Amino acid sequence: MTRYFLIAASRDHVLGGVKNGFAQAGHGRRDYISKPAKGDWVVYYSAKEKIDETTPCQKFTAFGQVTDDEPYQPDPNSDFKPYRRDVEYQPGQEAEIRPLLEKLSFIKNKKQWGFYLMGGFREIPKEDFEVIIDAMTN
Repeated sequence: MTRYFLIAASRDHVLGGVKNGFAQAGHGRRDYISKPAKGDWVVYYSAKEKIDETTPCQKFTAFGQVTDDEPYQPDPNSDFKPYRRDVEYQPGQEAEIRPLLEKLSFIKNKKQWGFYLMGGFREIPKEDFEVIIDAMTN
């Protein structure tokens, strides 16, 4: 059964993953990125443009399908040892979150919607994934 995951990351980090064909969550946490299986889908939400800055983005920035079987570390000899997954990213444009809030069932309190994106990683219903992808592809 296919599952759907939302990963929160700054836009600059998302674009780096898209360029290199991988997904990473929680600054490389294995427990997060172990949850998707091959064939599952991920969508990224970016609250801000860059990790070390405060410029807001507040958009869904990329989506794709997991293509490998398990997490890996790209360079286990470096000081930074993130876990990643290979992802085949799909074409689409970035989509503002605010117009979608009323349609997203995982966001219960529409006034404090940012709370539901804290933590950086969560499984979402297929219907919510489809709402987001529709906004990104149409």
